Amino acid sequence: MEKINMIRIGVCGAGGRGRGLLGILLGMDGIEVPAVSDINPRNVEAAQDMVVKSGRQKPDGYFKDEESYKSLMERDDLDAILIGSFWEWHTPMAVYAMKCGKYAAVEVPIALTMEDCWNLVNTHEETGVPCMMLENWSFRRDNLAVLNMIREGLLGEIVHCHCAHSHDCIDHWFFDGNGNDRWPAKYLINRNTDQYPTHSLGPVISWMDINCGDYYAYLTATATKSMAINRYFARRFGPDHPGAKREYAQGDIVTSVIKTHQGKTIVINYDMQLPRPYDNRWMIQGTLGLYDEDKNAVHLVGKSPNYHQWEPFAPYQEEFDHSWWKEMAEESSEPSHGGTDYLELKQFVKAVRNKTQTPIDVYDSVIMSVIIPLAEQSIANGSAPVECPDFTRGKWKTKKPTFAI
Repeated sequence: MEKINMIRIGVCGAGGRGRGLLGILLGMDGIEVPAVSDINPRNVEAAQDMVVKSGRQKPDGYFKDEESYKSLMERDDLDAILIGSFWEWHTPMAVYAMKCGKYAAVEVPIALTMEDCWNLVNTHEETGVPCMMLENWSFRRDNLAVLNMIREGLLGEIVHCHCAHSHDCIDHWFFDGNGNDRWPAKYLINRNTDQYPTHSLGPVISWMDINCGDYYAYLTATATKSMAINRYFARRFGPDHPGAKREYAQGDIVTSVIKTHQGKTIVINYDMQLPRPYDNRWMIQGTLGLYDEDKNAVHLVGKSPNYHQWEPFAPYQEEFDHSWWKEMAEESSEPSHGGTDYLELKQFVKAVRNKTQTPIDVYDSVIMSVIIPLAEQSIANGSAPVECPDFTRGKWKTKKPTFAI
């Protein structure tokens, strides 16, 4: 059996999501975890226990203060850093990891402000160290099959895409079951924007060759008024509950529209506060047909048997299944998020081991996250168009697609 080069990964942010990703890493061969950091010592202890139970040596723990992650990253026995901290720490931790010469794998979103985006890009260009946002929906089996179909020309030239993150998170993510604020609640109080655009855009940027042949020109965004959060608290805890009376900046639905330099459009919906089942509502449309995730169907000129009627997507999923998923079928993969978390971490680890670029690079990471400051600015200015900075400095005009090739 071929010997696997050992990869040493430090974990910064060992809460629920951080430990979830850690568990997947511990199921892989050739992984060591020498160090873990978190501001909560109980999280550090829980992560250490996981590593020990996997048969590995107990990692060192860092939890003195909010800057303790720097001591972890400065170690000389680490190849990469996994970042699963609170949102506001994603950029500073990723920047410091790159400055320390460590590959960075960062949970979503990687950036919250325009300054964050530029800090990430500039640091990557100064250090040459790769940085990857862990956008798992880029790795979904259906989305990768659609990508193969697009690259084979089945949809013709792509014209338009709709995407959404529709996920009622009020009673478990923004707030706990007793009505107390959780760490993301402050964003609803202070900002009115698309708070979570990367799951929407994960597959879209590769479907539409964003950063490699096309690029955002400008964005407009419109928000509804905020009602759902107050109504939820009044319904669940009574009209006198503080949550029922508090003012929230965040509108219930935000609709952003992007126009690209090549004349294509993307509609993005933020929908995380109103009662509803989970839904992404991807629809990608070209000159020869379209794919609709909600219908799990396609209509393709010259292929679909009936005029102007849908046909099932399943046969196309089988025919255009991506090689990553064919390889996964032979592995005992972690089922988190349908296997997407395992696949993205597997590809990240492969890049670290081979000292190559990560499948999602820093430019892809920021172009998904920049919707947050762009939409906020547009909403604040009455849905006015806002130009998107060119983080690639013109390279998008000549760069060829690299994701999942």
